[in-house]
Amino acid sequence: MYILFSILIVIAAILLILLVLVQNSKGGGLAAGFASGNQVMGAPKTADFLEKASWTLAAVIVVLSILAVGVNKGQQAASANDSAIVEQVEEAAAALPQPAADYSEEAGE
Repeated sequence: MYILFSILIVIAAILLILLVLVQNSKGGGLAAGFASGNQVMGAPKTADFLEKASWTLAAVIVVLSILAVGVNKGQQAASANDSAIVEQVEEAAAALPQPAADYSEEAGE
């Protein structure tokens, strides 16, 4: 499950990088010479959509990161519990009385 969350985080991060690169910068910069006004790719509301999509992807990355940490801690706790149970079983098995001798020799007499 942790690996799935990690893959989703990487995909969301790549999409976020692409969205940020497509957006028109607020201060002009290099993108000011190539785009006119608020229009990016020909639609007047595209800039609003790109900004909302960026915030949404950022929120998705945060949520997935928190879930990944929770899943990872849960897996570590479960593995610690399993090892503690195995140790208890081994200690209990060591405390049991051992068989004294092989009974097959006595049965042959």
